[in-house]
Amino acid sequence: MTHDLLPRTEMAGLRPTHFQWEMRGRVAVIRLARPERKNPLTFASYAELRDTFRALAVATDVDVVVLASNGGNFCSGGDVHEIIGPLVGMEMTDLLAFTRLTGDLVRAMIHCNRPVIAAVEGVCVGAGAIMAMAADLRLAAPDAKAAFLFTRVGLAGCDMGACAMLPRIIGQGRAAELLYTGRSMSADEGERWGFWNAVHEDVEAAALALAERIAAGPVWAHGITKTQLNQEWNMGLDQAIEAEAQAQAICMQTRDFARAYHAFVARETPVFEGD
Repeated sequence: MTHDLLPRTEMAGLRPTHFQWEMRGRVAVIRLARPERKNPLTFASYAELRDTFRALAVATDVDVVVLASNGGNFCSGGDVHEIIGPLVGMEMTDLLAFTRLTGDLVRAMIHCNRPVIAAVEGVCVGAGAIMAMAADLRLAAPDAKAAFLFTRVGLAGCDMGACAMLPRIIGQGRAAELLYTGRSMSADEGERWGFWNAVHEDVEAAALALAERIAAGPVWAHGITKTQLNQEWNMGLDQAIEAEAQAQAICMQTRDFARAYHAFVARETPVFEGD
C-alpha cells in the first residue's frame, strides 16, 4: 500500500458555516460565530464541529487547535430557542439522537490526535463548559465563569461525559458540587482546583503562544501522548506501563527522534517535522 491510498485532509481551505475558522501557520483557531448572543450552539453547529474534529484526525496541515472566544465570551451552551425549545417537543428517538450527537463532539475532540487548547473569556456554560473540559489544556481570562448548569434546566449533570471527565480534572467532591448545583466557577477558583491550567489577562495571546510552542515539538509523538492520556483512563498500572513501552518504541522509529539526537550531538535546536 502506498501513501497515496491513505486518506489525507487539508484544512486550510475549510469554510465552515456555523463557526469561524482561521489558520495561523499550523495552528487552527476556532470561534463560535454568534457573539451577540454569547456564542450559543445549535444542532447544525454541533454537527459541523464534530465533523471538523473528525477531519482533523487525518489533517496534514494542522498541528494544534485553539478553541478561542468571540466578543468577550466563549460559549453560552445550547441555544434556548433553537435547541432547548425544540427538544421539549421531541420523542425519545430524536432526543437520543441529539444527546448522542453532543457526545460525539466530545469523542471527536478526544480522538482528533491534535492537542486542543481552550482560551476562555467570559461566559463558558453548559455545553461550552463541556467543550472546555474536553480540551487538553484550558486557559482562562480573569473574567471567565464556567458552569455546568444542566440541573438548572431540569436535566442531570451527567452530560457529554461530564461525570467521567470532570472528577478526573478537579476531583470527585468538587465535580459533584458543580454538577449538582450548576453554580459558576470563577477563574481564580478554577485555577486553584486545576480546571484552568493558568489565568492570563490576554488569554488568547497566551493560548496562541502555547500552541506555537507545542506545534514546534514532535507533532506525531504529541498525537501518541494524547492517545495514551485518554486510553489509560481505563487501564491498570501494569497495562499502562506496557502500553507506554510499546508507544515509546514506536516513537523511537520516527525521524523526529533521530533529528533530536543529531541536533543534541551538534549542540543545535532540533527542528521537528512530524514524521
